[in-house]
Amino acid sequence: MLAQFGDRMEIASGMRTTGPTLLARRRSSDAEELPMPHVTLYALEEELVGHEPSLIEELTNAVVSVYGAWARSSVDVRLIGVPTGRWARGGAAVAAAAPSVTFGMREEVFAREDAARVIAQLVSAFTEAVTAVFGEDCRDEVLVELVGQPTSRSGLGGKVISVGS
Repeated sequence: MLAQFGDRMEIASGMRTTGPTLLARRRSSDAEELPMPHVTLYALEEELVGHEPSLIEELTNAVVSVYGAWARSSVDVRLIGVPTGRWARGGAAVAAAAPSVTFGMREEVFAREDAARVIAQLVSAFTEAVTAVFGEDCRDEVLVELVGQPTSRSGLGGKVISVGS
């Protein structure tokens, strides 16, 4: 089943066409067709504690600011607190580290004509989200990694996900 959202068309593969917005919304048994952006934030545990609700909101809003309101319900946020002594740089544990964000999405996004613009918007939006919670002092150190996952190398519910299945 397809549902209309806004004034552009997005389909599960991340490709855009013309016309009204459509998002492949399927029964839960067909969840593999839904685009599901995965946002993972890594931060030192002691700096993360107490910021979870605001980080979830800010990171979700970052995705929505780039893709639109239709994406909100599909955004999966994971907050990973790294204990002291388990984050290292140059072979030595660090006492302070700026948070880093990994954004996983289907690799097809990188083949779009507007990929450079989307990438720049995502990097900017995630950096803004992190600094909104942790403060401006970490801005220059915030690492944002955009990872494209081939659909055929992922699985859901014990089945390999494939575009158009």
